[in-house]
Amino acid sequence: MSSELFGNRLLVIDDEPAFGALIRKVGESCGFEVLVTDDPISFSKTVQSFGPTVITLDLNMPGTDGVQLLRSLAADRCAAHLILSSGAGGKVLEAVMRLGHERGLKMSGVLPKPFRLETLREMLTQFSRISKKASAIDLADGITNGQLFLEYQLKLDCVLGLFTGVEALARWRHPIHGLIRPDEFIPLAEETDLIHRITDWAVSAAAEQSAVWQARNLDLSVAVNISAKDIEDLDLPERLHGHCKEAKIDTTSIILEVTETDAMREPVQMMDVLTRLRLKDFRLSIDDFGTGYSSLTQLQRLPFSEIKIDQSFVMQMTTDLGCQTIVEIIINLASKLGLKSVAEGVEDGVTLNALIDMGCDLAQGYHLSRPVAPDRIPELIASYQSPKMGGAA
Repeated sequence: MSSELFGNRLLVIDDEPAFGALIRKVGESCGFEVLVTDDPISFSKTVQSFGPTVITLDLNMPGTDGVQLLRSLAADRCAAHLILSSGAGGKVLEAVMRLGHERGLKMSGVLPKPFRLETLREMLTQFSRISKKASAIDLADGITNGQLFLEYQLKLDCVLGLFTGVEALARWRHPIHGLIRPDEFIPLAEETDLIHRITDWAVSAAAEQSAVWQARNLDLSVAVNISAKDIEDLDLPERLHGHCKEAKIDTTSIILEVTETDAMREPVQMMDVLTRLRLKDFRLSIDDFGTGYSSLTQLQRLPFSEIKIDQSFVMQMTTDLGCQTIVEIIINLASKLGLKSVAEGVEDGVTLNALIDMGCDLAQGYHLSRPVAPDRIPELIASYQSPKMGGAA
């Protein structure tokens, strides 16, 4: 597998030659290999053969439209960043962006027609920086050579006023590029099926760390993120159970988090794998709740044990009545369904106190703890004072 396959490639689909030529010029100036097409019929084959990292997609094409093309991209599990180019109104663009997100696509921006060259250049420069940092070969080597590591962010029990859990967050320290963020290397892992190796490593490392804390009388649950692609693997429950068994910890100590959008894809397969994980006593969390468009019927049927409220609502809940209402509704929904509610993105004491008043079960965020190395967790727990005792240390 050549690292050249993971360079900067821009695919432009637009039926207006002038716009296509303009986007090509800007793309090439940003270091992209550019292919322009006005043929929606062969679009799927073009995507598969060219392997773009970024696609600009005109929503209004003769004989088809952008929604149909998004459906095709979703069916092919396209991992490219998508930029919509259109003269359509804001509500239409917003609806298409949401639809793309719901289908699991990377909806990364809107380029209104007519567009400013600088706007497109800024978008492409951002994606160029991400794709140039490392290749799939680098990531595979990083997993093998121990360049990945976990940091942990504490979770507060709002009723007890005590830290009772952590979330494990993957990090990659590249020997040349330095620290690479998860939002840069996890998509690369999902594109290339390296995500299975990362998930196995993360659960194994988290289980081993949990055993260390338990030996020090720290009874902390550990949450680990898993991908929709992991849940396509029918062997996942047995493998993850094996990691816990090897670390000599109960699976009840591990919470597996899956995002709301991922949880609503392939519902039968999802129910199969998640139910078997629950039978092995793993706890399950639906992450980023409120950002997708999940069916409440599906939410009730799938065997989750907690709902995690997306930080975009939590961070604005004290200044935005709409966000406050959404947070309160989700907390009440979780309670009615017999699930724990977890708020992420708690950045100040006012927000924390409001969540406590609403009856939220658990909270995490920078006000309580930044992600830290595992050896710092005991000292953070020892120095913390609950809001009832005067606030965070």
